[in-house]
Amino acid sequence: MNIYDIEINSLQNTPILLSDFKGKYILFVNVASKCGFTPQYKYLEELHKTYNDKIVVIGVPCNQFGKQEPGSSSEIQEFCEVNYGVSFLITEKIDVKGENQHLLYTWLTSKKLNHKKSSSVKWNFQKYLVSPKGEFVDYYFSITNPLSSKITKHLI
Repeated sequence: MNIYDIEINSLQNTPILLSDFKGKYILFVNVASKCGFTPQYKYLEELHKTYNDKIVVIGVPCNQFGKQEPGSSSEIQEFCEVNYGVSFLITEKIDVKGENQHLLYTWLTSKKLNHKKSSSVKWNFQKYLVSPKGEFVDYYFSITNPLSSKITKHLI
């Protein structure tokens, strides 16, 4: 199985075909509206706008860390647009860990599937980078700014 085989829906419940992003990096970020890291939406949007020819930013709402994403799909969308002008993709709200972990995060966190590294999602705004060929690159903890050279060095 590769990353492009995984199905996930947008916040509007329409399918997002990850295969549409072949040839670009994909940065997956589990996001939340009521977190100390929520201001990173601003930097995610800047990353999206600055490097949109090289990277696709995908926000993945999750309510598993401190219940910090309690909103409905429409509430999440409104919050992101009104407060941060978010124009990058936001998926449906999912579980990123535990027994109901979405297949996307099973792939991102399992060396058996991504062939590079196992990890666990520690908190909101943890980032996972996938290469233009669909290969797992690395993950970055919440404290890593989306505009950090750890991420942007791949785009220059």
